[in-house]
Amino acid sequence: MTKYPMTIKGADALREELEHLKTVKRPEIVNSIAEAREHGDLKENAEYHAAREQQGFCEGRIQDIEGKLGNAQIIDITKIANTGKVIFGVTVKLLNIDTDEEVTYQIVGDDEADIKNNRISVNSPIARGLIGKVVDSDIEIQTPGGVVEYEIISVDHI
Repeated sequence: MTKYPMTIKGADALREELEHLKTVKRPEIVNSIAEAREHGDLKENAEYHAAREQQGFCEGRIQDIEGKLGNAQIIDITKIANTGKVIFGVTVKLLNIDTDEEVTYQIVGDDEADIKNNRISVNSPIARGLIGKVVDSDIEIQTPGGVVEYEIISVDHI
């Protein structure tokens, strides 16, 4: 059975989405199907087919979320002692050795990843290169643009 690592915030976000799908979206779709049925012939009723397709996507997403939450390994990084080692859930500040640019990433589960908010998946090339390393380490990360060399400035459990 596959375990899905996720932070507390990520699990809460999935629970909220699941609640929204079940209490808001699902009833809306059922109403849309009922309305479309009232229009008559279902074979040529585009509204009916669109609503049924929407229902399929909604039910699929509900099953997906329930499966992930059922197999979730929720990690509260604030309860783990900070040893300076990069592990799942930490926030890492890096220095690009070539450009002297600093960047901060939080290592999160796949569903939580959002590069615009500097949240990277534990399965991303950068996170895989960071896991297990410690503060003040120099590391080389293979990126689509080539090899980038970073220094780990800090590791925070926030």
